[in-house]
Amino acid sequence: MKNRLTKIVTRTGDAGTTGLGDGRRVAKTSLRIAALGDVDELNATLGVLLTHALPESIRTCLLAAQHDLFDLGGELAMPGISVFPEKAVLAVEQWIEDGNADLPPLREFILPGGTAAAAAAHVARTVSRRAERSLWSLADDPEDGGSRVGCLYLNRLSDWLFVVARQLNRTEGHDEVYWRSPRERGGR
Repeated sequence: MKNRLTKIVTRTGDAGTTGLGDGRRVAKTSLRIAALGDVDELNATLGVLLTHALPESIRTCLLAAQHDLFDLGGELAMPGISVFPEKAVLAVEQWIEDGNADLPPLREFILPGGTAAAAAAHVARTVSRRAERSLWSLADDPEDGGSRVGCLYLNRLSDWLFVVARQLNRTEGHDEVYWRSPRERGGR
């Protein structure tokens, strides 16, 4: 197998630009690079979540999601190339259905937290929402455009991560902490 990266420090980005897969240089502050960075950060947060003891079904889905996010990042690095499949969105929708099937209905909003693994899932969920917003900003840009399928994927992934956080708390016997209104908290 050929080496992909033989040099890490190149200094080519020292002027505030970075290279895309097609050879073009763009500003590191561009919508495309912001979206790519947010997707990369999301992938890293899934890696952190994977360091916890997890049910095998969740671990398998997280690894699949990491591969999907790497594919989405590749698409972002190659403007005009659409490789991210709609079937990835459908797969996450199935994960949501499967994971939510055994959970009790929510009586109220819940506060993020619980076990360390559930809290990590909540952090990943919020990073997924940010990545989705970045990708929508790119997708709505008439000059550049981005993956609308990727936007849907990130939306569903954040929903699934919410379900995962609930599953992990339930598995460990940790009660969900429901949000209480200011009136319920004594008027604070």
